[in-house]
Amino acid sequence: PLIASSVMSKKIAGGAQAIVLDVKIGVGAFMKNLDDARKLSHLMVSIGNLSGRKVIALLSEMNQPLGWAVGNALEVKEAIDTLHGKGPADFTEHCMHVASHMLVIGEKAKNLVDARVLVEKMLNSGEAWQKFRSMVINQGGDVSFVDHPEKMPLAPVIEIINAPQSGYLKWIDAKEIGETTVDMGAGRKKKEDLIDHAVGVIIHHKVGDKVEKGDALFTLHANSQASFEMAKARILKAHEYSDSICEPLPLFYN
Repeated sequence: PLIASSVMSKKIAGGAQAIVLDVKIGVGAFMKNLDDARKLSHLMVSIGNLSGRKVIALLSEMNQPLGWAVGNALEVKEAIDTLHGKGPADFTEHCMHVASHMLVIGEKAKNLVDARVLVEKMLNSGEAWQKFRSMVINQGGDVSFVDHPEKMPLAPVIEIINAPQSGYLKWIDAKEIGETTVDMGAGRKKKEDLIDHAVGVIIHHKVGDKVEKGDALFTLHANSQASFEMAKARILKAHEYSDSICEPLPLFYN
């Protein structure tokens, strides 16, 4: 109830008349299983409907990181790449799926097929990118950083970590990777903590991928050698292998 009231009060107070909720499921999310996620979704949709809003909830996977990047500047760069049509396949598909639902519930498209065509047109034409730029400008941001993402801060220690063994990836722990990046400085444990926008990790594979020993597994961006060694050990353990073929994780659930 506290999660539902916190989320929906902000949406309603913001004045939105049509709302698409992306409810994450998995170890890297508040909702760890599908049943709890569905209960939360039904409650939030009900709150919205009782307030006169049109609301739908999508249930999406968060046992492994979405996209490749985890960390502030790294994720912004990935978002910029995606708006230029060069983003990770899973993150791009996730964004297009959510955007399509937004167009339908906002009555800008009659159905998801028509909405998808429009979303793809906006992405491929560069209109989505231009809208993002205008949002940065209108909020007082320095648009030169999104036009030239190389201006964003770089961590002093950047190194690729290779797979220690061959096999199929059966698990990539989003919770452990997220907590590790926080300990590297990418997030706060207490409110007075300073955030290091440069640090984080780029993963190079997904659950279900076949990797060979020595393949690039992930790239660490750390602010010290000690932080690098800590993160290396933890994120290596966050990757689990199988000798048998593993199914990829779905992006969304029914």
